[in-house]
Amino acid sequence: MQLFHRAALAAALLLSAFSTQAQKVKVKAKTETSASAAAPANSLLWEVSGKNLSQPSYIYGTIHLICPQDLQITEPTKRAFTSAQQVVMELDMDSPTLAQEMQAGMLMGGGQTLEKLLPPADYARVGEYLQAKAGLPVAQVGMLKPFIVSSILYPALLGCKPASYETTFVEMAKAQQKEVTGLETVQEQLGFFEKIPYPAQSKMLADMVLKEAQAQQEFQQMLTLYKAQNVEGLRDMTSKSSFGFREYESLLLDERNQQWIARIEKQAAAKPTFFAVGAAHLGGPKGVLNLLRQQGYQVRPVVQ
Repeated sequence: MQLFHRAALAAALLLSAFSTQAQKVKVKAKTETSASAAAPANSLLWEVSGKNLSQPSYIYGTIHLICPQDLQITEPTKRAFTSAQQVVMELDMDSPTLAQEMQAGMLMGGGQTLEKLLPPADYARVGEYLQAKAGLPVAQVGMLKPFIVSSILYPALLGCKPASYETTFVEMAKAQQKEVTGLETVQEQLGFFEKIPYPAQSKMLADMVLKEAQAQQEFQQMLTLYKAQNVEGLRDMTSKSSFGFREYESLLLDERNQQWIARIEKQAAAKPTFFAVGAAHLGGPKGVLNLLRQQGYQVRPVVQ
């Protein structure tokens, strides 16, 4: 299910852009164990220090869309954010060209459409669902990449008009006059999803519609883990998801994590930074936290 959401949420991360010098503060942290025997800790906020860093940076695990009542920025997170001199997310959500870059990569190539990719019965059901939940005729979005269409339906799965941590952090950065940048470009992020065949993307979309109750149930389990700040549990849920894209787990998470590490190191060495990336990227042996430990950094959970 988490990979199902990673596909939809990456698109939602892109789409949320449409809706969208600090004093150093010491943040209280838990004691870290060694990298080889690190006990799992529940936290969405992590302090990164040591190695060549003169000041610590912080990494926060987001969920890209969430009901407004569930979006909470804790006081320790606010202090960590204030202590940073720049904000880095998966994408530069403050870029003035972000919308046009997104639009350039939304359409399927080769004349493909949802009608060609889905069995007639599934196409009809998806069309009915799109009209009922989003007020959109399927023909109007049928040329979009299926994972983009999934993101359009995400609020229906969520059951509310979503809020976004990314948009919230951009607003906080503007208020504090902090620069916002990204770990990857729109082209890079879309490029990862371009490696997933359109039939697989279409199946994910159809599963979302045809198994709505099951999808909602699994999402609630994911949300429970997120509220518990259980990044290891979220990462484990990724590999056990009942919804599509399991075979692309390495592509969507592990390969991107590995690519980010050098960029995180460079940004954190330049100035204390507040990083905000999807929480599923943090946990596991190939997650961002463990990869940073392997590079010699101290990575500590921050008490929330």
